[in-house]
Amino acid sequence: MSKVPFLYLNKPYQEIQDELDAAYRRVMKSGWYILGEEVDAFEAQYSSYCGSKHCIGVANGLDALHLILRVYEIGNGDEVIVPSNTYIATWLAVSYTGARPVPVEPDPASYNIDPARIESAITSRTRAILLVHLYGQTAEMDAILAIARQYNLKVIEDAAQAHGAVYKGKYAGSIGDAAGWSFYPGKNLGAFGDAGAVTTNDDRLAERIRVLRNYGSKVKYYNEVIGYNSRLDPLQAAFLQVKLKYLNEWNLRRKIIAREYLTNLSDLPDLILPHVPDLVDPAWHLFVIRHSQRDGLQKCLNESGIGTLIHYPIPPHLSDAYRDAEYKKGDFPIAENSAQTVLSLPMGPHMALDDAIQVISAIRAFHEN
Repeated sequence: MSKVPFLYLNKPYQEIQDELDAAYRRVMKSGWYILGEEVDAFEAQYSSYCGSKHCIGVANGLDALHLILRVYEIGNGDEVIVPSNTYIATWLAVSYTGARPVPVEPDPASYNIDPARIESAITSRTRAILLVHLYGQTAEMDAILAIARQYNLKVIEDAAQAHGAVYKGKYAGSIGDAAGWSFYPGKNLGAFGDAGAVTTNDDRLAERIRVLRNYGSKVKYYNEVIGYNSRLDPLQAAFLQVKLKYLNEWNLRRKIIAREYLTNLSDLPDLILPHVPDLVDPAWHLFVIRHSQRDGLQKCLNESGIGTLIHYPIPPHLSDAYRDAEYKKGDFPIAENSAQTVLSLPMGPHMALDDAIQVISAIRAFHEN
């Protein structure tokens, strides 16, 4: 039986090798290797794609979120609403500023932060809601924005998994006050190394992030503030320009795989499939199921040559990184249950339909035994 990897990381290069090689040669011949025209070009293209006024390239997705929070002057003594169910980078961005991440449980159907639980977590110290479009499906933005307007809070999208995801006709990254993006290689729009960006319609935010990412400087050697070194690499920007042209097509391929899973696994007991609300068009960054016998199913798939991952096995509140916050098991039971039951199936734009059929057959065989 042939193996089905969790993700074919090498196949995007194989598909568009000539274009990527040409981008590489263009940058290497230019002699310009920090910021410059390649970064400017990608920023213009990605802001246009997302429907946002500005895109500012930075070194990675965590820096993108951190810099947004810094410009909004969120720091010591402040609180930021975050999902209890997310990759720890969302929390780390808040902690970097000295503010306190305040976890809110997800809606079990969507895995995204539950708007109905947000208001009870707001205090006089709350400054922002940092939501995540988890697994490539947008959060319930209308409800979250309504709460934010009522309490005068900023809404920041962690869009690291949502390249091309759509909420009620709007692309992720153009709906809140600002959005942080990761272009980590495994993302729907992935670089060939670390890379990130901020998108926003806020002129002041965009201007300040451009300064902060570059040592606090607009003009070399003239430093306005204590800044950072967090610049999108021109080589990665050139690669991203090429791959952006294929993003919608590659997302459509993901949708075909997701449809195959949804159609052929819907009748199985003990298996919970992703729920897609009306008016949401996911990017299908991940296809995440829940199963009461998750570990046994994962072992069975592994023995069948099928790669899976668990996103995420340890909720942030139970990680050693946040042990000083003195959270304990049972504090956020929905996130904890997800950690014990979720399993990400193979998903990607270079996955053949036969691969999906092989995955489906192995899951069905597990249920028959």
